[in-house]
Amino acid sequence: MEENKEKNMQNKVVLVTGGSRGIGAEIVKMLANQDYQVVLNYHQSEKQALQIKKELWQKQIEIFKADVSKREEVKALVDFTLKTFGTIDVLINNAGISKQKLFTQITDDDWNEMIGTNLNSAFYCTQQVLGEMLRKKQGCIINISSIWGVTGASCEVAYSTAKAGMDGMTKALAKELGPSNIRVNSIAPGIIDTNMNQNLNKEDLENIKSEIPLERIGRTEDIAKCVKWLIEDNYTTGQIICVNGGWYI
Repeated sequence: MEENKEKNMQNKVVLVTGGSRGIGAEIVKMLANQDYQVVLNYHQSEKQALQIKKELWQKQIEIFKADVSKREEVKALVDFTLKTFGTIDVLINNAGISKQKLFTQITDDDWNEMIGTNLNSAFYCTQQVLGEMLRKKQGCIINISSIWGVTGASCEVAYSTAKAGMDGMTKALAKELGPSNIRVNSIAPGIIDTNMNQNLNKEDLENIKSEIPLERIGRTEDIAKCVKWLIEDNYTTGQIICVNGGWYI
């Protein structure tokens, strides 16, 4: 029984947006190595996406270029996934950008780009995959949010707003989709060792570590492991899971 359950989990089809770098890349690698069928979406990082596919050449992984802030490209991405693997069991809304600016200096373009990439993308992707999930009355949606969506961050108002919106969508959608056996959760990472935090110098990182009870910066695998658990779980929904080493308890 347990072996069959594990096999069924591993055969699931997972779509990961922004899967070529950082947290997304770690999620793709971990799930592919567990024999999940994975579609890695990327926008600009084609070289990194091709490298991941090369590394995982023995696994069931495909890559697809799409700007997920645009509805028509999201439709093409989902159509490709359905054509390639026949279904979509799991959507991981991971695509995102980060930019630091004083609130008074944020332009309309800055704001629209942040909301488009970090929030609208989750709206478009989720709406597009729901037809398949509702048909099966089964599915799992995981939004990769941020600690700043929970607490807010100075000089990152647009980013914090987008991530807070993602968390609000998570809770509301979990209530709406629960009767259809579709679970929706959000993971809110703390500071994770990725290129997104390359603006932090050594002193900044040491100061942050001193504020974290576990006294270390998070690793991408910390988030990927949480993703894997949420896929395999069958009773957790509507949760904002803060993976941050105890920072901002």
